[in-house]
Amino acid sequence: KSTRSISHSSLVSTSPMKWRSLQESDGTTDARPLRTIFAERKELIAKYVPPETQAIHAQAVAELKQRHLAASILQVGAKAPVFGLPDHDGKNVSSAALLAEGPLVLCFIRGRWCPFCVGQMEAMNLILPQIEQTGATLVAISPQTVKQSFFMHDQHKLRFPLLSDGGNEVARQFGLTYRVPALQESVYRRAFVNLPFTNGDESWELPIPATYILDRDGTVLYASANEDYTDRPE
Repeated sequence: KSTRSISHSSLVSTSPMKWRSLQESDGTTDARPLRTIFAERKELIAKYVPPETQAIHAQAVAELKQRHLAASILQVGAKAPVFGLPDHDGKNVSSAALLAEGPLVLCFIRGRWCPFCVGQMEAMNLILPQIEQTGATLVAISPQTVKQSFFMHDQHKLRFPLLSDGGNEVARQFGLTYRVPALQESVYRRAFVNLPFTNGDESWELPIPATYILDRDGTVLYASANEDYTDRPE
């Protein structure tokens, strides 16, 4: 599972790479573990992305790990903040309304420009029926604008809401936000990852990827976050 018509913009400065999606490959369902799919992408990165660019991304991840950002997120047993955010169609979605229907699975992602976020979303799309069979609801949250969420939802045929968290206000309450380092910002700019345009603000702020499961009363049952955006839970 990989993106459709998206260059390798999150990781490369000069060498564009097109990620194929399921619809563009052989039309079959890729049910392999997410770690296996991501391993293939990492091999392509190692092969095609300039070493100096890889080093900048690795340094950014290392600095976040030194800050122990993932260790300070909202933890199991805590009560999640109540929120309301627009979905990919601009319709307001409230966490209270979702939790009234059952448990809630939240995926915090960086945006449609990130091939690892897209891979995770396509994997979640695949297991959506199993999530719904438990009575739970799945939504993804990113700082990208409603228009960007619409493009992502349509392009990858996602069957669950993509919520736009303007200014990372909700992600900040979960303890997930950081400012992109200057060197990495320069790489993103060269690769046409224009976060001010994609996110609609000038902050150059992103969430570290995280997955939560909330009980019906908003209590955190499961929390997983990683400063390394290439590592996601199955």
